[in-house]
Amino acid sequence: MKKYPCKLLVADIDGTLVNGYGKISAEDKAALAKVRDLGIQVSLCTGRGLQAAVKIINQLSLDGGYHISFDGALVSSPTSGEEVYARPLSQNMLAAMIDFAHQHRIDLEFFSVTHYYVERETWATRARQEFFGLVPTIASFSGLGERARIIKGNIITRNHQEEVQARNFCRHFKHHLDFSWATTPLFPGVYFVNLLALGVSKGKALEALASHLEIPLTEVIAIGDESNDVSLLTSAGLAIAMGTAPEEVRKVADHVTLDVDHSGLAAAVNRFLL
Repeated sequence: MKKYPCKLLVADIDGTLVNGYGKISAEDKAALAKVRDLGIQVSLCTGRGLQAAVKIINQLSLDGGYHISFDGALVSSPTSGEEVYARPLSQNMLAAMIDFAHQHRIDLEFFSVTHYYVERETWATRARQEFFGLVPTIASFSGLGERARIIKGNIITRNHQEEVQARNFCRHFKHHLDFSWATTPLFPGVYFVNLLALGVSKGKALEALASHLEIPLTEVIAIGDESNDVSLLTSAGLAIAMGTAPEEVRKVADHVTLDVDHSGLAAAVNRFLL
């Protein structure tokens, strides 16, 4: 098969590279190394905050490049700190979100580039510390927007009641925020609801990254597995969905590869690039 004319490969992390045990297969690691040897740039694109993504970036020796984090709200180089694109939450919006959450007893999380903020310890804070190495900063959210530049908020749901609360929150702010509901194989049945500034998406972040690198979108391959990857895939020249991707993701993909447990990323790389 004729290889795809690619200058930039963009891959989601959870469910695409990282499996339910938090591991990346040897096949996927080797495939990404071969892609880099071809002179093709590799960027990760994740709903994770930058702190939670850096370990994976370093593990794959991608620390010299640019990556998309916070579900598209930040495009940056973790090594130099250079920011190509950033869409933080405004102070007024933060105050409104916090007020609504307090009224309805919803636990919010907030992320800056360097910190993970919560008002109390929960199952989520313990899980993030154990699996992502994130140590929470526990403090009142009063005046948080004056103390820190917040890139993303988050609600985590583990049951029906919490999911209903999260959907009520999203309905209330539907004209003021953008949302994405993500899952990870690490926590089956758990939704990570990303709360983002209006207009934020992985697709817009990819457009900003490609423009900065002076690479046409037609020469970009993107790989993802969840609904928050739809904008990423529709922005790329070649869109690849993982084998576990839901129908809405498969519909926008040019190719469906194997699942993460069968090194679907490596299979796609071998088919289109090697």
